Amino acid sequence: MTTAFPDWFYPGPPGGWTADMLDHLPPDAPPHVELIDGGLILMSPQTGFHMLVIDLLKHPTLGIRPPERFLVVREMTVTLGMRQRPEPNVLVVEESAFSPDITSFKPDDVHLAVEVVSEESRERDRTTKPIKYSDAGIPHFWRVEREKNEPVVHTFELDPAVRAYLPTGVHRGRLKTDIDFPIDIDLDLSALTR
Repeated sequence: MTTAFPDWFYPGPPGGWTADMLDHLPPDAPPHVELIDGGLILMSPQTGFHMLVIDLLKHPTLGIRPPERFLVVREMTVTLGMRQRPEPNVLVVEESAFSPDITSFKPDDVHLAVEVVSEESRERDRTTKPIKYSDAGIPHFWRVEREKNEPVVHTFELDPAVRAYLPTGVHRGRLKTDIDFPIDIDLDLSALTR
């Protein structure tokens, strides 16, 4: 079975898509669309694993518990440039940058970007997005992989001298690190399904 793309999607606007165009997609557009190198990326259906990891990281008592000047948000885009507007799964952002009407954050407002790897996003989450986030100056990046149905969190910190991420750890079972505030998360997803 083949489904045709809607007229608005293909071939797209002359010169390609831009970050501001994402705010003006038609009502029948999918709810989660990213812009990478001027191309629209439609998200595949989310798995239960993906949902649980996002829920855990955003959980007010089990997940990331930042100081008051930060907020933990899920599935919001970050405008990195005219043709770059990815949507990390979880973000830690400056509280002052949030408003009820915001549709995208600026890189300067983002303290941490988290990508939960799925089959279709593996290449983007491992290579493309970390380079774009580090080029934009986002201080911390986490990549969450699935290993035997358990999350494994790869943590990275920006080296401002070279504008690239350096690995700071691989975390199984427990995520204990520091991103200018302490992080200590039990990575057991079963706490969310009981």
